[in-house]
Amino acid sequence: MNGTTGANGTGGSGFGFGIYPGALLGDERGVLHPVRPDDPVRLARALDLLQGAEPGFRIRIYRSFARTVTPPPQTPDGWQPYLDRPGRRIDLVLQFREPSGSLDGWEAYVRAQVRELGGRLGAVQVCEEPNADQPVLDGSTPNVLAALVAGVVAAKDEVRALGLDAVVGFNAVPSFDPAATFWPELGRLADRAFLDALDYVGLDFFPDVFHPVPPERLADATAWVLHAFRHADLPKAGIPAGTPIRICENGWPTGPGRPEDAQARALETVIRTVADRAGPLNIDGYSLFALRDADSSGESLFHHFGLLRDDHSPKPAFDTYCRLIAELGPELRGLVREG
Repeated sequence: MNGTTGANGTGGSGFGFGIYPGALLGDERGVLHPVRPDDPVRLARALDLLQGAEPGFRIRIYRSFARTVTPPPQTPDGWQPYLDRPGRRIDLVLQFREPSGSLDGWEAYVRAQVRELGGRLGAVQVCEEPNADQPVLDGSTPNVLAALVAGVVAAKDEVRALGLDAVVGFNAVPSFDPAATFWPELGRLADRAFLDALDYVGLDFFPDVFHPVPPERLADATAWVLHAFRHADLPKAGIPAGTPIRICENGWPTGPGRPEDAQARALETVIRTVADRAGPLNIDGYSLFALRDADSSGESLFHHFGLLRDDHSPKPAFDTYCRLIAELGPELRGLVREG
């Protein structure tokens, strides 16, 4: 790894926590809008409670590039007040959503986003789940691997030119198919410039959401996914062990057959398992999806990932995440090594 480092965990040094603070999200059919608009005052208060005494906290936002069609909306909208607290930084996701696969204007877009957000940036994630071939994710976009490599190099070049305390990386989902080609194909494109620019690789995973796991097996299943990502997936692309991994999206929805107290227990199990593996697997952060429900009365799993209901009232898991950040944050900072 050749990234910029920061003393407070907002850049490339130390373990950091974060969250996606909105409700607008995408499922396999398209974009889901919240049934009630965000209340920025109440969400800002919830973020303050979550952060507690943590010196840094990452606020995840998504922006999309599409030159020939209207891109998906930025989400969440109105995020600026969430950055008012000292040390809080943006965890920026730049999605490649150009349906033609053309890279025309892509690198310039990436650079412009870095310049616009500047010192508020803690991380720049280039592409969103490029190995997931679903309509709302970048893995369905032609030429996404070339966009990933070019975007990481462009983002890091701009971060360095501006002297920013921000890291650059990309994310992926777990691969359960031994014949999957994403990682070997990335390895063929991963030249020296790309590897030199890469500060982290993110993992989006949702154990016991899309593939049911008995509660007593959840910790083992989580540990297995983390181990496989580090030791099976990343080496296929030639990504060295010294490059940190971080959990960019993880959550557990409530709803029919999924009680709120079970959400709290599942998140505690997963987060503690991540914390236990942070040193051995070089994990440098965890971000939860999401702060609030899109629709607390909706039938889809995708409506219910929030720590808050759609009226902004807290579920039990809200207090769980507050407590875990306060307990684990001081233990984990400084644990992650630099490669």
